[in-house]
Amino acid sequence: QVQLEESGGGFVRTGGSLRLSCAASRTLFAINAMGWYRQVPGKQRELVARITRGGTTTYADSVKGRFTISRDIAANTVYLQMNSLKPEDTGVYYCNAETIRPYWGQGTQVTVSS
Repeated sequence: QVQLEESGGGFVRTGGSLRLSCAASRTLFAINAMGWYRQVPGKQRELVARITRGGTTTYADSVKGRFTISRDIAANTVYLQMNSLKPEDTGVYYCNAETIRPYWGQGTQVTVSS
């Protein structure tokens, strides 16, 4: 059963924008925070952005000022608005929900070409 449904990835050129969405199932309870993590081949999955239940946000230094994480509480959905994209933003983006155990989305590919 899919708990986190991701969408919005794609192929864009440098300077373009994308908005990722992650909708949590109504059966997923007690979410303390949700975030986006990026993984590239041969490297550790890293935090891109995170938002807590209370609304506190955290960003990787590399995306500050360009990416914005937001949420729609009623829809149980988190978004990642990505502007001024760079090739180094390329990777598979995974949605994460923090509960008693972590839940992960299926991943969505973001590719930024020069």
